[in-house]
Order: sequence, then structure tokens, then C-alpha cells
Amino acid sequence: MRLITLALLLAGTAAAAEPLSNTLRPAMRPVDGMFDDGDVPEHEIPAFRPVLRPGGSIAVQAEAATQVTAPAGATALAPLVTDRPALRPAVITQRAVQQQQELARGQICGDPAIQGEEIADINGPGGCGVTGAVKVKSVAGVRLTSQPTMDCNTAKALRRWVTDGIIPAVGDTGGGVASLRVVGSYTCRNRVGGSATNNKLSEHGRGRAVDIGGIQLKSGRELTVLTDWNKGSAGQQLKQMWQAACGPFGTVLGPAANAAHRDHFHVDTARYRSGSYCR
Repeated sequence: MRLITLALLLAGTAAAAEPLSNTLRPAMRPVDGMFDDGDVPEHEIPAFRPVLRPGGSIAVQAEAATQVTAPAGATALAPLVTDRPALRPAVITQRAVQQQQELARGQICGDPAIQGEEIADINGPGGCGVTGAVKVKSVAGVRLTSQPTMDCNTAKALRRWVTDGIIPAVGDTGGGVASLRVVGSYTCRNRVGGSATNNKLSEHGRGRAVDIGGIQLKSGRELTVLTDWNKGSAGQQLKQMWQAACGPFGTVLGPAANAAHRDHFHVDTARYRSGSYCR
């Protein structure tokens, strides 16, 4: 019995010492056996190339087209050279320069938006007269039908009123404002529209007042104080202009003031402690 047991132990030891040549992993086939070069002609074997990304070539071309290079010899911090926009035609540039020169030549009161001419001081009878008198042709591009005489303070107030009041009130109606119909400026006289005993000198006699009877539009139509004050949208526009005059001017009178002003706006630069007088 001992001999049989010893024989079995020796047989197991010899089996364990042998290499594991047989495993469960299948043997690999030779590579040459997968394809036979003689079965497929060489020219029919497809060439495998990477697929281009969508728009890849376009992106590359766009990048090349927009590539900006630094000038030769420039440092890394030097600004890049880019294409400049085409210069304006010389005719346009010359025209703009000429317009600026004309405005500079025609400006008065130190404001290019006020065009006219300086005239000699006016020394009228009594308290009448104008120091630093000017004749105004246009303000803010809006022509005056006559060239009213006034002082520079009044001319500046008129320019402000046209810019901030009259032009916005009209808007695009009739193509916009073309001119103002002036019905009064400097004249040596007393005030009108007050009591019979009123003998105070009018601001017209000092060159501080101007009367506007209508606003002429580019279409040829005219908004008149006399006929349009109480008419629909035109009346609303005139009332907006009248209201806007309060501030630039110290006195603003219209149809609601009295019968003497039923057909025009009177504006002047007289100042009062209580503020602008607007009726």
C-alpha cells in the first residue's frame, strides 16, 4: 500500500513540473494566411485616407485670406499691418471743406449755426438802439425770410428755439422746416397790446425781440399762427413751438395773450425776477 501511494505522488509531481503547453486560449493564425496577395490585384486595393472635416478646406482658405502679417523686421509687440479703407473721392472732401469755410466766413456771434453779418451799432432816439447789432440770415440751417436786426444774445436764443423747439415740433411734416416768416424785428416804438396809457419802450426798440408769423415747410406749405393755431395737428405743433420758446426767451406772446398777437409769436430776451412770461 505504501508503494502505491508513493508511486502516485511521484507521478503528480512530474506532471506539475511539465510546462503548460496546452491552454484554453486558441492559437493565433499566421498573418500571411489572412490575405493572399495573389487573389486581389494591387490596383484594386483601396487606399485608406482620413476623412476631411466639414468645411475644413473653406476654413483654411478663409484663415489664409484673413491672415495679417507684421512688417519685416518688426518686433513681436509691433502693430499688425491691415488693409485701410479706400479714401473718399477728392470731390466729396473738397465740398465738405468748402462748406465749413463758408460757414466760418458767414458765422456771427461766435456760432457757425448763426449766419448773417455784423453791422454798426444803432443809436436811436430816446432809449432805442442796439449795441453789437447783427442781421441774421439763417439759424441752424433754417432761413429767415427777411434779415432781422437784433443783438447777439437774441440771435443765440433764436437759434436755440429753432434747434430745440421748432424743428422737433414740425418733425417730418411737409419735409421739415425750410424757413421762418419774420414779421418784425428792430424798430423804435413803444409796446403794443397793453393799456391805452402804456408808453413803455418795446424790446423791439432795443434789438431784443423778433416776431414770427409762420413756419414755411420744404413742401411749400406754411403753418401760420393766424389760421392754424386752433386747427388739429398743425395747432398742436404751433402750441408746442410756443411752449418751447419759454426758457430761451424771457417773454413769449401768442394768440392767447391778446388780439395784437393773434397772428404771430412775439419773443424777446427781456428777463424778469419771476422767470419767463409766456402767454
